[in-house]
Amino acid sequence: MSGTLYLVATPIGNLEDITVRAVRILSEVRLIAAEDTRRTAKLLHHYGIATGTTSLHEHNERQKTPTLVARLLAGDSIALLSDAGTPVVSDPGLLLVRQSLDAGVAVVALPGPSAVIAALISSGAPAHSFIFVGFPPRRPNDRKKWCEALATETRTLIFFESPHRLITTLKLMKVCWGDRKVALCREMTKIHEELVVRPISELVEVVGSPRGEYTCVVWPAPQQQQPHQEIPNSSDLLSCFGRLTKITGSRRAAVKDLGRKYGLTTKQMYSEVERAKLFCQKT
Repeated sequence: MSGTLYLVATPIGNLEDITVRAVRILSEVRLIAAEDTRRTAKLLHHYGIATGTTSLHEHNERQKTPTLVARLLAGDSIALLSDAGTPVVSDPGLLLVRQSLDAGVAVVALPGPSAVIAALISSGAPAHSFIFVGFPPRRPNDRKKWCEALATETRTLIFFESPHRLITTLKLMKVCWGDRKVALCREMTKIHEELVVRPISELVEVVGSPRGEYTCVVWPAPQQQQPHQEIPNSSDLLSCFGRLTKITGSRRAAVKDLGRKYGLTTKQMYSEVERAKLFCQKT
């Protein structure tokens, strides 16, 4: 019987931010595959965990993954850890997860700390819909294309950025996105935790000398009001209504789609359809 691959979320700063279950699993598995064994050693020492570790990072992931999968198939359970937070998210481990699943190995996620979620809920930005896009590209040209592609994103945008590229990225964001409100989160859950929420223009002035990795939360692009199409004559409206009813399989859905197209509520659009029917019957 094969072992289990556990994806264990670890503290992003404060060592107390780890679940009781995670501590137990780290004590029970045969091996811990860690992005940085030195950093993981501090966590294990803090909780008195003696499980052996091996490194798994972006430079050796392809080489070491088959060996780890073989151990899982042989019955050893393994815990995957990133430097901090939730594994695989902008961190190594995806190849191990995929090959484990392909081999029929059970993969179990242990939820816990996440810089993305911590930054979002503390920023004050709309949290009902958001998109996480990792790190912006390093090359200036690629970063510009990245900014341009996200300029009209209507969901809250979250990304990571390194300190030596932060100011450059903020300036480019202002050019491509306008003076949008942004939350910069740094050293989250640590002693010198910092959260600054400002328009981009003010952030460039107050950020000073950036230090440490930043989690950036950007307010959504303002939704532009699109001009609505003019309602067609009665005959064309009923023809369109008939086609939509066949496509959607529902008169209500057809009315709703038409309302969206012409800038009317479902009730208003229903009245327009009924008025068109009466007009066509009279003529």
